[in-house]
Amino acid sequence: NAATRGIPWLLGGSADLAPSNMTALDGESDFSSGNYAGRVFHFGIREHAMAAIANGMALGGLRPFVATFFVFTDYLRPSMRLAAMMRLPVLYILSHDSIGLGEDGPTHQPVEHLAACRAIPGLSVVRPADAREVAAAYRHALEHSDGPVALVLTRQAVPTLAETAQAAVAKGAYVLRDAPEGRPDVLLMASGSEVSLCLKAADELATRGIGARVVSMPCFEWFARQSEEYRNEVLPPAVTARVAVAAAVRQSWDAFLGPAGRFVGMDRFGASAPYGELYRRFGITVEAIVAAAEEVTTRAT
Repeated sequence: NAATRGIPWLLGGSADLAPSNMTALDGESDFSSGNYAGRVFHFGIREHAMAAIANGMALGGLRPFVATFFVFTDYLRPSMRLAAMMRLPVLYILSHDSIGLGEDGPTHQPVEHLAACRAIPGLSVVRPADAREVAAAYRHALEHSDGPVALVLTRQAVPTLAETAQAAVAKGAYVLRDAPEGRPDVLLMASGSEVSLCLKAADELATRGIGARVVSMPCFEWFARQSEEYRNEVLPPAVTARVAVAAAVRQSWDAFLGPAGRFVGMDRFGASAPYGELYRRFGITVEAIVAAAEEVTTRAT
C-alpha cells in the first residue's frame, strides 16, 4: 500500500487469495470493463493466466504485481520463466513459504520451490528474515526494472530482529551478527524464518566457546552480483565450518556450504500440524543447528 501511493503505475492483484496474501490495496477501485482506472485486479483461481497477464502489463510499461501461495508457483512457472527471459519487472508476492504454514499439510507446503525458482536464470528470489528486510526488499525491487522479483514470505509470525541491516539487503547477503572480534569458528547461513533460529543457536554456541557468524542471505541472485571481495568478506573462504538452515530442500545451498558444510532442513514432504511441531518433527531446531555447528567445527580443526 505504501508503494502504490508513490507509484501510480504500480497495480495488480491476487489469484483469489488477496486476504491471505495481504495484497488488497486500500482505497483503490477494481479494474473492470466499466472502470479502466481501477488498480485492483481480480484474476481468479488461475495462476498461469494471472502471470501471463502481468507479462503483458509489464510490456505495456506498467509495473504489475501478482500474488498467490508459494506452492502455486508450480502453476505459473511458464509465465514466470518468460518474464525472466524478457527481463520484465514483474513482482511476485508469494506467501505461505514453507512447512511453517502448518495445518494445510504437505500438498500446500512448498519444499522444493525455492530451489526450483532459484534455478530460473534472471529471476531474483528474495526471502526476507523479518519486517525490516521485507521493506528493504520491496524498495530495492521497485527501484530496479531489469527483471522479475519473487518476494517469498512466511505465513507464521517472525520476530523483528534488532540486528537487521536494511541497507545491506540489496547486497543479497550480509553479516547479521558476527563472532567476537570478527573471527568466526563457524558460519550459520539462512534466509527467512530460519534466520532467527540461527541467532538463538549462535547464543548457545557462545556458551560452549564457539564463535558463530550469522549471515542473513535473503537473495542469492543479488549476492552473486556483488564483488568477489564483498562475497569473501561475508563468507570467508578460510572458514570451512559452515551450516545452512532452511525449511526447504538442500538444493541451491551447496555453492555456499562447500564440501565440509552441513545442511539443516528438509529432505521429504511436510505434514499437517502446528508449525512449531513441524519444525521439531523435521529437525529444524536450535538444538539441531548447534549440533551441526559443533560437528563441522570439530572436523575443521
